[in-house]
Amino acid sequence: MKLVRVFGAVALSLSLCAPALVVAKTVQFSTDLLPSSEVPPNATTGKGHLDATYDTSSKSLDYKISYEGLSGPASAAHFHGPAQPGQNAGVMVPIAKDALASPIQGKATLDGKQEADLLAGKWYFNVHTAANPGGEIRGQLTPGM
Repeated sequence: MKLVRVFGAVALSLSLCAPALVVAKTVQFSTDLLPSSEVPPNATTGKGHLDATYDTSSKSLDYKISYEGLSGPASAAHFHGPAQPGQNAGVMVPIAKDALASPIQGKATLDGKQEADLLAGKWYFNVHTAANPGGEIRGQLTPGM
């Protein structure tokens, strides 16, 4: 009988502690957006910078991107993946046409596959222009950078 009470107390204690064991992890991303990182690279003078934070608990990616010196107005901007540096991939998170002015700020909720690819460093961000429809500036998102 005493043993049952001890096990019961231990089980209750562990069940109360379990939520505290699940801790959200926040992952930082920071990258320069450069024409030399595009695939293929281009010779424009545009440049930019991306800062982002990913919360593994809420699955929320918060981002701020600034850019300057593009060959013309931004015509599109996207997070792409999965791709290693030097590879191209499809759009994962598009930026709305009315939100393309620098700085671009926003939030996206990711699914499990997107999260895995992002945390594995397989996402990049690029800004497109009419002169460079495949992308004018690009940067690879690497966790902890």
